[in-house]
Amino acid sequence: MTATSEGAPRQDPYLTEVQRIAASGARAAEPIRIGDLELLAIPQLSYDAPGTPPGMNGGDSDTELLLLRRGDGDRYEPWGKLTAPGGEDAEFFRIGERSFLAVASIRSGSGPYRYVVDSTVFAWDGGAFVPFQSFPGFAAKQWRHFTIGDRHFLALAQGVAVPGHESENRPSEIHEWNGERFEHFQDIPSQWAYNWHALTVDGTHFLAHADHVTPSVLYRWDGARFVAHQELAARTGRAFASFTDPATNTPYLVVACIEEGSAVWRWNRERGVFEEHQRIGDGLGARELAVIRTARGLYVVRVNFILGTPADPTTALASQIYRWQDEQLVRVGEFPTTGGTDVAVLADTEGRGVLLVQTNALSPDVRFAADSVVYRFTDQVVSTT
Repeated sequence: MTATSEGAPRQDPYLTEVQRIAASGARAAEPIRIGDLELLAIPQLSYDAPGTPPGMNGGDSDTELLLLRRGDGDRYEPWGKLTAPGGEDAEFFRIGERSFLAVASIRSGSGPYRYVVDSTVFAWDGGAFVPFQSFPGFAAKQWRHFTIGDRHFLALAQGVAVPGHESENRPSEIHEWNGERFEHFQDIPSQWAYNWHALTVDGTHFLAHADHVTPSVLYRWDGARFVAHQELAARTGRAFASFTDPATNTPYLVVACIEEGSAVWRWNRERGVFEEHQRIGDGLGARELAVIRTARGLYVVRVNFILGTPADPTTALASQIYRWQDEQLVRVGEFPTTGGTDVAVLADTEGRGVLLVQTNALSPDVRFAADSVVYRFTDQVVSTT
């Protein structure tokens, strides 16, 4: 994949732009629904510091998380903010009648940066999100809530392997709800973790863990804890997505690596493991994945972050939409992103089409001020490229 040798990538026929949302270093888009209230959370990594040169690792990370309310015409308007320095991720979840928003903070300050920073879980008090519980961490990247039976877990992917911080680095952590708050349950070995993905295959619970410098591993729940089941990628792991082929009832797992490309893995029921099934073209740069299911088909969206190095990145890239057909992911379109970080899929509630919210963390000239984009997705057009 190149930045675009023929200018900006063409607008994808599946997507219609609804709105642009101004943000700074946007790292994720998380839908929230509490009763009739629909919000969107966008954590922000950094603000541009006046008078400083462009760069993806600079800026002021004493930031706030944006909360926007969904209104008429599926447009979002500002609703509130939460203090969340160096925001990398937000995860909304419920436990019984209670609602929570967990925010991962990678760093604070404006250089030198502090990577030893708390990540906060906020609780809904009936009118606002208020701090509920803080977790000490190091370069936190992502929270993921999942359940096994009636047990609630909250996993934090974290760490960064850079000189000068070796003694501060921490493994990724899984916490469990004890009825009143979360308590530490298990560490997962990591050096530079990015992501989690929980899935259940043939009654067995799995948890995939992505790491940049050590292997990305699929863990299996053995009834008491998570044990390593198989390696999914040797390095530069970023994200996962899973789905079941509606025609064959076969589970698949998509594994994205920013420097090693992306692949589809197929479940082998006889061996009880995933096996590589398809290498996805379109080059490098993958940061996040999402699955869209409609009455007409199943799609996977791949959002790309950068090419090159953090010191000299290319941020203006094409990201892809793939359609699942004949047991393969086939690219059916692409859309422009600039330092793309995430894509959220919002269900079609009024028959007007699924909404996608896609976040961009950087501008083409490597500044943090960059719009995130709300799209309407429709699969009335089916084509291949």
